[in-house]
Amino acid sequence: MKKLLSLFVAAHFLVACAPEETDTEEAIGEWRHHGANHRGEKYVALDQIDASNFEQLEVAWRYRSPDLDLPEELAYPTGDYRAVPLVIDGVMYVNSNHGLISALDPATGEEHWIFDPKSYEYGPPLFSPLQTRGIEYWTDGDIERLFIATNGKQLVSVDIETGQPDPNFGDDGYVDLRQDFGRLEFEMNNITHGAPPIAVGSTVVVGSKIYDFSMFNRSPPGHVRAYDAYTGQFKWRFNTIPQEGEFGNDTWENDSWRVTGNTNVWTYMSADEEAGIVYLPTSTPTNDYWGGFRLGENLFAESIVALDIETGERIWHFQTVHHGVWDYDVASAPNLVDIVVDGEPIKAVAQVSKTAFTYVFDRITGEPVWPIEERPVAPSAIPGERLHPTQPFPTKPAPFDRQGVSEDDLIDFTPEIAAAARELAEEFVLGPIFTPPIVRGSNGKRSTFVVPGAGGGANFPGATVDPETGIIYIPSATRPHGMSLVPPPDDTSDWPYVIQMDRQVGPFGLPLLKPPYRRITAIDLNTGEHVWQIPFGRGPNNHPMLEHLDLPPLGSLFTDVVAEGGVLITKTLLISYLAQKDEIDPEAHGSILVAHDKMTGELLGEVMVDQRLHGPPMSYQVDGRQYIAVAGGGRDDDNELLVFALPN
Repeated sequence: MKKLLSLFVAAHFLVACAPEETDTEEAIGEWRHHGANHRGEKYVALDQIDASNFEQLEVAWRYRSPDLDLPEELAYPTGDYRAVPLVIDGVMYVNSNHGLISALDPATGEEHWIFDPKSYEYGPPLFSPLQTRGIEYWTDGDIERLFIATNGKQLVSVDIETGQPDPNFGDDGYVDLRQDFGRLEFEMNNITHGAPPIAVGSTVVVGSKIYDFSMFNRSPPGHVRAYDAYTGQFKWRFNTIPQEGEFGNDTWENDSWRVTGNTNVWTYMSADEEAGIVYLPTSTPTNDYWGGFRLGENLFAESIVALDIETGERIWHFQTVHHGVWDYDVASAPNLVDIVVDGEPIKAVAQVSKTAFTYVFDRITGEPVWPIEERPVAPSAIPGERLHPTQPFPTKPAPFDRQGVSEDDLIDFTPEIAAAARELAEEFVLGPIFTPPIVRGSNGKRSTFVVPGAGGGANFPGATVDPETGIIYIPSATRPHGMSLVPPPDDTSDWPYVIQMDRQVGPFGLPLLKPPYRRITAIDLNTGEHVWQIPFGRGPNNHPMLEHLDLPPLGSLFTDVVAEGGVLITKTLLISYLAQKDEIDPEAHGSILVAHDKMTGELLGEVMVDQRLHGPPMSYQVDGRQYIAVAGGGRDDDNELLVFALPN
């Protein structure tokens, strides 16, 4: 295998990092994994930055992405920069969209070394713009490594001290992720990687990002693979689409398991290190919106799956949507949290979803903490389609965003707006969650108004957990879509139907539905009850037809909420950010860093930022000083990491 290696050594070389005895207990002030830890908490027990001084935050330093120094003939468009930096034993490690890894001084941004896997040598990216969202840290107490899964289908093990690939791992540090997939008759070029792998014990687990051919049934299946963390040797593969003789294979009728693709883990994973369990959130199969070629329940699509980290054996699973046709991927990392319910301690896992449900289980056994009921849902009238007759509805917690739509949900701030909304709604099929899409024009209707939409509910940013209180904080958006299916133009597809979306539907340029349009919800997982919920962002309250009403915040109509942002929790604060273009001026470029009281949701402070932020916020402490870091920029070749701190 051709080596894909380049090592840039800056003027200052990184001195050895002290090895950790274990990676199960993170040091205060460090951020070792994408979610701070493998539990996906996104929590730091720091309080130097608090309500009294938050608005004094300033940019302590910036780090310009090394992608911008790649030769023009090698670099590809990368778009928004969303990486999550790690801070381990006094050193920061952060990747670029092209998969370069930088080791930095976390107090100054001074560069120690840069490693370039040269993933661009595999050719143009499948996804434009190109993005790599994170790296993974692993240690056995003596050896320390960084793992990255690149857009070039490489799994790379990098020595954390030197920035060089581990020569004992794979082929001089590289494993070819085009291999060990089980089914090579598909177009393997259409699979790549964006989220980081997860490494626990002696195992590195890798998901995948698959280009979903909406016009052709050619996507590869999203099977999950694992490799030995020391040698890179292939260990196991979990078939997310069960193969012949495997559990769940009979949920793919007419041998559809042979040809169906996707059902992949494209987002972050979580793990219980003590129990040796990795938790996989899985996506929708192809095609996302018409399942006539894959009748049946379709395990393990749109599920949370618990596997033995060493063997890949399934311990338990739960499918959140049976035979999905709404693109309700499980799009974020499961959150592990220890709670007490009715006096009983439970090691729990909570999975938020695009459905706006929070599914809560005993993470060892898979037993629901509160009953989850199978309830009847509407059948499909689309030729060749057969939906599952029921879908799972958690009895607790209550949904954290709007589900389904009726006339009572239509916007009605003034009689004129209400009348226009009712008239426009006549063009759509309205109904509860899981109302199926229609063939466009059926019974004179344009489409089914699906709420939450495919980009709504809880998406990639996922939820955050405070381990001290058991409260989960969920950023969400409604983002409804009109979903209809249409026959494709002749000779352009082997599907009988492809999706056609109606987006941003509403009267007078307003949304069709009542606010809030974007929210943050706090739920006590010890009781299953909502603690508070707030609209997040101003929303359209300054619209010419609304400005005289002096409305409170309505929740922003932020179009990129599916992909960026998130919530950071500290000892006292909930920290996130909003786009200035949504809050101040459509032409504004920057963001607003915001802090809320984590127990009440009250807004405590705002900091204007001259850069557009895109990545999940994280926090760490070095030499007694607390910092907040967020990746941003990218649309104007300005990819950079911004690091905030209080003035010295």
